[in-house]
Amino acid sequence: MMKLIKQVLVVIAALAFVTPGMANDAPEKPKPNQKLLKSTADHSKFKELQQTFNSGPEVTKVCLSCHTEAAKQIHLTKHWTWEYRNPETNQLLGKKHVINNFCTSTASNYGFCATCHIGYGTENQNFDTTSESNVDCLVCHDQTGKYKKPSGFFGSPVTKDTEFPPGSGKIVKGINLSEISQKIGKTRRQTCGGCHYNGGGGDGVKHGDLDSSLDNADKELDVHMSAEGENFTCATCHKTEGHQVPGSRYAPTAMDKSGADMRGKHDQGNPATCQSCHGQAPHKKEAKLNTHTSKIACQTCHIPAFARGDVPTKMEWDWSTAGKRDKDGKPLVVKNEEGHTVYIGSKGNFVYGENVKPEYVWFNGKVKYTLADDKIEKANEPIYINKFEGSPDDGKSMIWPVKIFKGKQPYDVENKTLTINHLAGADDSAYWTNLDWNKALTAGMASVGKTFSGKYDFIETRGMWPITHMVAPKEKAVPCQECHTRSDDGRLHAITGIYMPGRDSKGWLDLLGGLMIVGAIGGGVLHGVVRIVTRRKENSK
Repeated sequence: MMKLIKQVLVVIAALAFVTPGMANDAPEKPKPNQKLLKSTADHSKFKELQQTFNSGPEVTKVCLSCHTEAAKQIHLTKHWTWEYRNPETNQLLGKKHVINNFCTSTASNYGFCATCHIGYGTENQNFDTTSESNVDCLVCHDQTGKYKKPSGFFGSPVTKDTEFPPGSGKIVKGINLSEISQKIGKTRRQTCGGCHYNGGGGDGVKHGDLDSSLDNADKELDVHMSAEGENFTCATCHKTEGHQVPGSRYAPTAMDKSGADMRGKHDQGNPATCQSCHGQAPHKKEAKLNTHTSKIACQTCHIPAFARGDVPTKMEWDWSTAGKRDKDGKPLVVKNEEGHTVYIGSKGNFVYGENVKPEYVWFNGKVKYTLADDKIEKANEPIYINKFEGSPDDGKSMIWPVKIFKGKQPYDVENKTLTINHLAGADDSAYWTNLDWNKALTAGMASVGKTFSGKYDFIETRGMWPITHMVAPKEKAVPCQECHTRSDDGRLHAITGIYMPGRDSKGWLDLLGGLMIVGAIGGGVLHGVVRIVTRRKENSK
């Protein structure tokens, strides 16, 4: 018995000696994974945002209580004013003034178009540009993906479930502005893309090189935005100061002669150009390619096609065929085999494109717009809604890739002007409601104080869009032989004013070159033969 007691005491003593050591060697309890918050402010901790908001301006007032200068900065942007005076042409541009050949104009259609305005209550072209509380902070800074501004609400969000249009039975779901405002942050691709992807009325419609495929781009689609590449956001290139976003299509930089931006160096250049990062001699291994950079925009070689992300872009829009109804009296809808709508009774015919090879033009940064007061002639169709200017001799132009959008839209036959068309709305004069061009044109022109003669026809139009996104890896750049070829489908076949080896020929120069090549080859062969013969003679002695 005593022996058993001694053995138990020995075991207890051993455990008492060992256990502390075992406790010290035990792995520490894993700590919670603390994710680094990049912002210096966690907005979910702000009590001012922990309340019920019934409108966007209520949120903005809270934002401005800390960010006191933000609205003043926004007021100076084209995103807010929708207005820009081109110093070169003196044309007053911006969405308030230009006509396009997609949905034609914002004037008279603000309830629909203001969905993409960064302000609230944008009811017409005379919206209050001095209101600070009407600045929409959430549309650019939302991180939840839940912030929506439905069509028909003049750029305002809906906070309570609302039947719209009234009497339709369709319910627009309200959103929680308190939840969204507590999770705001820097702009994202999705916030910029909410408007810029959907220009022209849908994903990828307008630009061709901007669509939702860039949200999760692979490397072949865009080396800069791919997570496998640089994983850029839009703001990485469009580097913003004081809410001023560089890279406007109203004031584009066609030729950037400056070098790469250096940290700490004050630079007035456009940070959104390729040269601002890559400089003037970006080709390290193929130095010969650097001789191209004085005449050819980087995009010309490095964006071989647009609409490459499985999102088609519209290439043509014919309003003249609109007006057909189905057997139920509703606007007729026709879809193609891929499920894309190619005809709508309220809009006419569409043509889509994917993997589209760009067209190429000389571009010096000047864009000439056809505005509502400009006289047009049917004999001069197609009428360029906006046209890039440039020449090989002005020292300012480079060869740029562009999407040329073909349209056919109404114009006033007697006044000889493009028309402002009232399209959207539940009223009897909106074309999308009643398919009556006379009412739509009369109301649209009246909305901007212009008279409609009552006589209209349709005229062919063209619009130019620069191709500058969807940059492919260098291995997928345009091969040399696609430009340096005499084939009629060579990429730069239509470009004039330069001599391109392989594409162009000059009789005497080509003959001289040919003779020199033949002479060099013949001389080499003759030299070899003489050496062989003389060697044999020497060996025979």
